[in-house]
Amino acid sequence: MRRDIEKVLKKWKDEKRRYPLLVRGARQVGKSYSIKKFGKEDFENLVEINFEQNPKYKACFDTLDPEKIIESISILLNSKITPGKTLLFLDEIQECPNAIISLRYFYEQFPDLHVIGAGSLMEFALSQEDFKMPVGRIQYVFLKPLSFLEFLDAIGEVKIRNKIENLSQNNLPSKIIHEHILSFIKLYSIIGGMPAVVYEYIHSKDIKRCLNIQTIIIQTYRDDFGKYASRVKYKYLQKTFYSVPKMVGKKFKYSNIDRDMQSRDLKQALILLEKAGVVFRVKHTSGNGLPLEAEAKENIFKTVFLDIGLMQNICGLSSDIFLTSNEDFIKVNGGAIAEQFVAQELLNYQDCYRQPSLYFWVREAKSSSAEVDYVIPCHSKALPIEVKSGKTGTLRSMHLYLKKANLSVGVKISQLPFGGTFPIISIPFYAIKKIPELISSYVYK
Repeated sequence: MRRDIEKVLKKWKDEKRRYPLLVRGARQVGKSYSIKKFGKEDFENLVEINFEQNPKYKACFDTLDPEKIIESISILLNSKITPGKTLLFLDEIQECPNAIISLRYFYEQFPDLHVIGAGSLMEFALSQEDFKMPVGRIQYVFLKPLSFLEFLDAIGEVKIRNKIENLSQNNLPSKIIHEHILSFIKLYSIIGGMPAVVYEYIHSKDIKRCLNIQTIIIQTYRDDFGKYASRVKYKYLQKTFYSVPKMVGKKFKYSNIDRDMQSRDLKQALILLEKAGVVFRVKHTSGNGLPLEAEAKENIFKTVFLDIGLMQNICGLSSDIFLTSNEDFIKVNGGAIAEQFVAQELLNYQDCYRQPSLYFWVREAKSSSAEVDYVIPCHSKALPIEVKSGKTGTLRSMHLYLKKANLSVGVKISQLPFGGTFPIISIPFYAIKKIPELISSYVYK
């Protein structure tokens, strides 16, 4: 299974003055698999230490001297570690905070050795008050579930991916190809982008077996709650975890989780789920200009889940829905599937070296409320995006936002092909990665 991160890793390998790399992301999104594949294919040898499975190796990092660390590892593993030829992979690195700290000294004193660290719950180690982060001495890469384009690649639909990658206003798919691609949107919305589930589909084509794998992954996340239950009671984490998938597309209110639970306890649970990479917050922004974060309001937000397949599973998806039409399927859950899909794609195609972020715009007024689903930076401007699960629908909120922010173009994402009436440009679900290119000819005023 090829992942787009492989290109990032290969580029990192060839950099003359590279930083040690920390690959961050939720459990089971494919961090270890991608790194080990990279190590085996691009290096003479791969040296892997998993601190969760083999905690004895933590003692190697009682010193922060890279040469002594390498000597200890080489002896214990009876393996030669050669700069330029060996990839040292420190897996579940959050279990050994000293290993994270040591990356600074690898950068300063042993720069020719390729070192990568990864961990599913790394955010918890990084946020400890007494943890001394080697700022400016390491590079982060954020990995997420397979994007729609990666999914197409994985299931052998390379020609469709190539068609999407080469989209332009002068190279648009025909109606029959457009409808064909939409059928894979439906499939991806059920399978999702978790590598283990995609792998199962590739080998069995059995939807029910895929849903079973999703259930196992969900149980794994739930079992992880015990690793940080001392900070917040288990019941708050569980309630929040199972509620977020059902609240996608809606303004987040703690009372919608459980009216009998204190919001401060649910707030702490949500923060922990964010740190675990299971939930992403979509912040409200005034959107008057970039950066969008400058006008973000922490207390007004929506949430999206890690993966559309897991989201649907928690919401009680039946495999029978697979037999419904494209249009009816994407409308399930009041359009929440459509919003989750778009959010997941927008997150996937962001700069992988930066902490992922999402924003939306809302105006709450008694007589004239309005909301734009997402706002992203594009061509040095804020770009509003409306998601339409059906083929019809008004865009009053979009026009209000364009006027307020003095912008000349917005995007509607739906099942319709590329087109639309200026200033609203229509982009199909499958072309989200291509948004900057597809609207590049439209001049911002």
